Amino acid sequence: MEALIPVINKLQDVFNTVGADIIQLPQIVVVGTQSSGKSSVLESLVGRDILPRGTGVVTRRPLILQLVHIDPEDRRKTNEENGIEGEEWGKFLHTKNKIYMDFEEIRQEIEAETDRISGINKGISDEPIHLKIFSPHVVNLTLVDLPGITKVPVGDQPKDIEIQIRELILKYISNPNSIILAVTAANTDMATSEALKVAREVDPDGRRTLAVVTKLDLMDAGTDAMDVLMGRVIPVKLGIIGVVNRSQLDINQKKSVADSIRDEYAFLQKKYPSLANRNGTKFLARTLNRLLMHHIRDCLPELKTRINVLAAQYQSLLNSYGEPVDDKSATLLQLITKFAAEYCNTIEGTAKYIETAELCGGARICYIFHETFGRTLESVDPLGGLTTIDVLTAIRNATGPRPALFVPEVSFELLVKRQVKRLEEPSLRCVELVHEEMQRIIQHCSNYSTQELLRFPKLHDAIVEVVTSLLRKRLPVTNEMVHNLVAIELAYINTKHPDFADACGLMNNNLEEQRRNRLRDLPPAVPRDKAAASGAQSALVSEQGDGGMGNWRGMLRKGEEGADRTMPQSLPPASPQRGYAVNLLDVPVPVSRKLSAREQRDCEVIERLIKSYFLIVRKNIQDSVPKAVMHFLVNHVKDCLQSELVGQLYKTTLLNDLLTESEDMAQRRNEAADMLKALQKASQVIAEIRETHLW
Repeated sequence: MEALIPVINKLQDVFNTVGADIIQLPQIVVVGTQSSGKSSVLESLVGRDILPRGTGVVTRRPLILQLVHIDPEDRRKTNEENGIEGEEWGKFLHTKNKIYMDFEEIRQEIEAETDRISGINKGISDEPIHLKIFSPHVVNLTLVDLPGITKVPVGDQPKDIEIQIRELILKYISNPNSIILAVTAANTDMATSEALKVAREVDPDGRRTLAVVTKLDLMDAGTDAMDVLMGRVIPVKLGIIGVVNRSQLDINQKKSVADSIRDEYAFLQKKYPSLANRNGTKFLARTLNRLLMHHIRDCLPELKTRINVLAAQYQSLLNSYGEPVDDKSATLLQLITKFAAEYCNTIEGTAKYIETAELCGGARICYIFHETFGRTLESVDPLGGLTTIDVLTAIRNATGPRPALFVPEVSFELLVKRQVKRLEEPSLRCVELVHEEMQRIIQHCSNYSTQELLRFPKLHDAIVEVVTSLLRKRLPVTNEMVHNLVAIELAYINTKHPDFADACGLMNNNLEEQRRNRLRDLPPAVPRDKAAASGAQSALVSEQGDGGMGNWRGMLRKGEEGADRTMPQSLPPASPQRGYAVNLLDVPVPVSRKLSAREQRDCEVIERLIKSYFLIVRKNIQDSVPKAVMHFLVNHVKDCLQSELVGQLYKTTLLNDLLTESEDMAQRRNEAADMLKALQKASQVIAEIRETHLW
């Protein structure tokens, strides 16, 4: 069990080599207010004076302190390898392999390194200093010393120093694998302890918080810390341990830590004899060692899983960066081929990376065809923008100077073409939407499917340009075809269309029924045989009329009032002899009025015919436009994409330029490789724990 802490130290060394803190290792984080005795507690655990001293914020960077217990054999081997003499030494991460035998020099190096990063204006930094202390007099521990909690900036300290320190403390104690060592002075109220307060924010259950009460010898006369140490004031699950610090006078007089620990033991025996064995610096060191070992044991399974997951992620990342290019010609052809395949697969729905947030590729094109375009066409009113007066005017204009016996077919063709023309705009919009989606597929393939292209930004830009150009060339061709589809429908109004003939037959039946109803309503003075003959003649002419238009011709109008009687008159007719001037160029202007029975019937016939024929054409357009878009745009781009890319980009003169990596790609590849090696080494370290039955 004791060997678990060196394992964590070894893992810490592994990740220090790559400068990464992606793995939250078990460690003890020391938290307290300024002048609460944090530094004295740490120095007591080390047994040496190593921390800077002074007023205000002295600790301005996190200090990750690893205490490594060494036995005589390890000490002898290290001394021989490094040519040094001594039983204790220290090493900083930032000074590489330099060994510090003088602990005063260690303290000076901490001050110098702090000023180098944080400056000399009492500012703080979250970049840690890593220090390892090797000694036969310490227990294996990993501690983090943080700046003391302060409320009011002093001197030239930043105005937000309180917020900066608080955020730094929370960053470290939020690590679920850390143990919080909350330091509070005995001569302050335990109930107002800032250290315990901030610890409870991240550890409300207190499962990883240990309280340390310092300065037991400085309490007011007549008072003691018995209730506090017994947990009667503020209970702490991991316990409360009291210690006695060196005073400033002791430090000035160079009183050793060993002498201080002896005096501390004597004080506890005198003041707290019943609690002396469960308090003091030595008991604190043993307790921290035990807690850290058990904590490491509990964290190792999750730590192993985290390392394995990260190793897989970095392996995938390294694969995406690819190996350095040896055969540029083959690499270029491979990337072009892969992009073209992924582009086509995205359209077909067989791509490796399928979008889950929104429709993409072929699925979106299908949605455009059958949902967007289909609903738009269905929303077009067959008679939209067409009034009854428009229909009546077209009928009258088509009759010329002679009153018509039939509804003229020219008026129908004129009006139905006007309505069919309205289908062209939504059809062209459908082409535009599909073109936009084909453009979006380029970005989709770049982001998800072919990450290798990110290595070569110039190649990526060239591919985007070629595909965009191909789509741009196909857009006018497709638009022209869609325009022609509408023009084809306008070129010939097929009144013999089976669906249109059925509609006309049904309408003729309705008209015949109306004629019979009128015959039944005739007064007795009108001979029935004449009325019937008139109706028969009308029906005969309707059926035999002009071959191609016989099914929808208007019936003979007989006995109706003349249209002239109901049309508006501009001025009453007058002769020049009565003083009125006659302008033969005056044209009656159509205005809203009540239509005669014949006019109403003629308009209804034309409107029904227009609606019937419009629905037929709309159905044709709804079917033919997606087919045209697929043939002239989508399928053409799919079929020609590979050859177009090869023809434009696969050239010897372009190889070096297109396959130039981005400036930071090589650096990122090296960083990913280093991190992967560190994770693999960490995994081996944990595997060794299993083999030695330490876990």
